[in-house]
Amino acid sequence: MNDTKIGECPPLLFFDTGVGGLSVLSETKKLLPNAPIVYAADYAGMPYGMKSEEELASRIPVLLGRLVERYKPALVTIACNTASTIALDHVRSVLNIPVVGTVPAIKSASELTKTGVIGLLGTQATVRQPYVDKLASDFAADKILLRHAAPELVYAAEAKLRGEIPDMNIVKSAMSGLTDQVHGDRLDTVILACTHFPLVRHELAQAAGWPIELIDGAKGIAHRIAHLTKEMSWPTETRENIFVTTGELQPITAYHPSFAEFGIRRFEALD
Repeated sequence: MNDTKIGECPPLLFFDTGVGGLSVLSETKKLLPNAPIVYAADYAGMPYGMKSEEELASRIPVLLGRLVERYKPALVTIACNTASTIALDHVRSVLNIPVVGTVPAIKSASELTKTGVIGLLGTQATVRQPYVDKLASDFAADKILLRHAAPELVYAAEAKLRGEIPDMNIVKSAMSGLTDQVHGDRLDTVILACTHFPLVRHELAQAAGWPIELIDGAKGIAHRIAHLTKEMSWPTETRENIFVTTGELQPITAYHPSFAEFGIRRFEALD
């Protein structure tokens, strides 16, 4: 196993099943443009939204332990709602560095809504989590929360990042899964509870049928990362960042132009 660092400055490690975490990385780069980055995608385990909690609770801490051993990051961001809601506590218990998770922005949605009806789009694993129930109870007890599992949106987002046109039937089905529910005609705020989903924000807005506020937690996560690393001395210029996958490297070629926007030009497989 390689013991890889980016220069002398430890990187920030972003972890997701695929490219969804780029929505979080994008906001982080606005605050920390020169921070070295390792972006890790568990393509061999995709899709998380269809896996059991037991599978993910055992898989993710082990995988992140290997990544931390290899890249020696200053901080880990689990840029995946499903992974965070299931495995965040497990990961924190085995790593001795800060770990930032990604949770549905229910509090923000509750503060934004004018009609009192908010929606939550996520994977099957996320929308059924007791953690979501608790967030709803704590921050939106006086609101109507509509939930819909739309795992196919992950593939629409992945297609868009490959330069393809997302399947609008998938996007429309996701939105109608909320708007067709009782009280769905009053929906005015939707939580994108999967980091892939902001990548198709424009398409979701088109499919909504009326103006709906689409929100996610990426900006808040970025500010949390910046706060936790405020004592770090970052390089004065952007360096070559790394992408690592548990899957095959060849299929990643189609994403290279999107990764290049984040200075990611080095591609590795996690053996």
